[in-house]
Amino acid sequence: MHQLDFWFDVISPYAHLAFHRLPVALQGLSVSVRYKPVLFAGLLKHHGQLGPAEIAPKKQWTFRQVGWHARELGISCQAPAEHPFNPLPLLRLLLALGPGDGTCNRYHCEQVFAHVWQSSGQGASEPVRIQTLAQRLLSEQTGDTATPDAVHALLNHAQAKAQLQANGEEALKLGLFGVPSAVHEGQVFWGLDALPLLRARLIGDPWFSSPAWTAAAPSAGVRRK
Repeated sequence: MHQLDFWFDVISPYAHLAFHRLPVALQGLSVSVRYKPVLFAGLLKHHGQLGPAEIAPKKQWTFRQVGWHARELGISCQAPAEHPFNPLPLLRLLLALGPGDGTCNRYHCEQVFAHVWQSSGQGASEPVRIQTLAQRLLSEQTGDTATPDAVHALLNHAQAKAQLQANGEEALKLGLFGVPSAVHEGQVFWGLDALPLLRARLIGDPWFSSPAWTAAAPSAGVRRK
């Protein structure tokens, strides 16, 4: 069985699409997937980059392209009221609900992605909406109606904050620079459009033994200051 880590931040519409497309990419294969939240902004800061939504023309293009991909793939995707937004409470919520090892289960991921990208344009970071989501997920997990105190404790879970930071450090050590990223045997497959490449790797395509994959990238001929 293959072991695969799916790294994501719910702020990314491409992560939303890739999350829903991943089962299709893995269909018929024996794969165990671990879902690992990571703060995209932390990766950008480390590499000295701006996010797509922080560059006005690129933001416009990104959401047009996302709309196209969503239509072609048959995946519901509506932008939240504001973007970018602060995803920290949602990422920490996923980890607080998880088993305590920096991962979360697919159902919880699905619910949080829906909160952001299938909410008819509502605000993804609105405190009341996040509290309502946390109460529902905690109640489902425990089988009892979650109290306000329990929800507050869940959303301020110290271990979840530490796990998210640790996930960020691990992601940088792996060489991650963006989301979504799937990691298989130390190799990073970045982006929605990398899913066919990932599948080819998993089924043993010999191309991955060729220089097209194994050769080092060209050296830099010029550097911008």
